[in-house]
Amino acid sequence: MTKDELRAELERQAQRYKDVYGGEVMTYAAQPDPERKPWRKKASLLDQAFEKEIEKIEKDLAKDSETSR
Repeated sequence: MTKDELRAELERQAQRYKDVYGGEVMTYAAQPDPERKPWRKKASLLDQAFEKEIEKIEKDLAKDSETSR
């Protein structure tokens, strides 16, 4: 079925609905696609563990530098 045939079929159905049921047919424009957000990788368990280790090392270094003053 081509687009023109589909349009004709929908127009015919809308007209039939108006004639038979006396209803009103509203047509709406297609909604625009939402904007795509940049892809971000979700941190894996290994990534999270690595971040915790880095924070722990930074705290230890900060603590060592405080005690050496």
